[in-house]
Amino acid sequence: MNQALQYLLDLPEQHNDGAARGITSVCSAHPLVIEAALIEAAANNSVALIEATCNQVNQDGGYTGMQPQDFKDFVLKIAKNIGFAHDNILFGGDHLGPNPWRHLKADEAMAKAIDMTAAYAAAGFSKIYLDASMACADDENPLPAATIAERAVELAASAEVTARVHGHPLPAYIIGTEVPVPGGASEELDVLEVTTSISATETLSLHKAAFAAAGLENAFARSIGLVVQPGVEFGHANVIHFKVFDAQLLSAWRPLNLNIVFEAHSTDYQTAQALRELVAGGFAILKVGPGLTSALREAYYGLDQIAGIVCNGYEAGTLPAKMEQIMLNRPEYWQDYYEGTAAEKYVQRHYSYSDRIRYYWTDADALQAVDRLFAALDGVVIAETLISQYLPRQYADMAINGEEASAKSLVIAAVRTVLSGYSEACDFD
Repeated sequence: MNQALQYLLDLPEQHNDGAARGITSVCSAHPLVIEAALIEAAANNSVALIEATCNQVNQDGGYTGMQPQDFKDFVLKIAKNIGFAHDNILFGGDHLGPNPWRHLKADEAMAKAIDMTAAYAAAGFSKIYLDASMACADDENPLPAATIAERAVELAASAEVTARVHGHPLPAYIIGTEVPVPGGASEELDVLEVTTSISATETLSLHKAAFAAAGLENAFARSIGLVVQPGVEFGHANVIHFKVFDAQLLSAWRPLNLNIVFEAHSTDYQTAQALRELVAGGFAILKVGPGLTSALREAYYGLDQIAGIVCNGYEAGTLPAKMEQIMLNRPEYWQDYYEGTAAEKYVQRHYSYSDRIRYYWTDADALQAVDRLFAALDGVVIAETLISQYLPRQYADMAINGEEASAKSLVIAAVRTVLSGYSEACDFD
């Protein structure tokens, strides 16, 4: 069995034995974010869990234009370029279910979801979050919990058969219905309802019964992650931080269900201390995405300011201006999410915690703009004082420790600054 998959499967036993181990789930398709995640994993001698979502990557291409095998090949090429061992990569499929086709009737949407899950399994994705929690066009809303469990089993059955046919290890599954909004909430938040132990028990029991009814008890035994709401979330401009007290009953419930750890979504922008407390409380799978691409954007914009100072022919603000133009020309990824005055929308487009600018970095004009920035800085010795001014979170590593200060290395370092809090938390005792 792949050692990365074994690490995931062993997490419940690790926690039951008193070792607060975890794993960082990196949800991004940006090549520099993925490279940073692999470098961070190598530095910590740990597993790299790289996940693709149902909207991002599916049999129709998703918004990245990639099918599951394409995404896997894309990541493996990055790994090869930096010498990262393929066996240390765990590929995950996030929110696999009917969500991309929920405008269709349930039978049609589920048929598409089953095909998608099979495509992920055929490509050797070994961590699959079965998420059939969304209502389709002809469903009652919200869906009954029993219906969600039954549909999750349909997806698992497809993955089981396909993995066997293609000679891959049988996947680990994540289940659960109390799912935060992908990409963060669309409004300011004050409080969140933490999942109750009663709700967690019901979810686990319904899934166990549904798996058993389908003769998939062995698959249920590999359902080692339960998605719950521990009380973490972010909106466009605020973050709700984890409070141990609020989740203590849920954390106390977990040891009574010995083959389960929790998967926590939307952990972006949590403090390092909060991440350690999450893992210690049994929230062993920490998902992060927008927080990483937000760090990438901060680094890009900081470098843009530096280039405007030190590079002849480059004007500070060139990259933000180009991104603004691209987003205004193609508003489909932000216009239904950002509200307010023109000035408020501008701030959200560029600086929102939900980081919907991340959908635009693969635009041809955006790629050209980033390439122009990197070309302007190529061979330029960036002064420590400029790093301190415009990229202060990278100052210690790049200046004090004397590390390379190229444009790319500064971007990688910015992403790793975020990831380092997760790395520490996931190896926390």
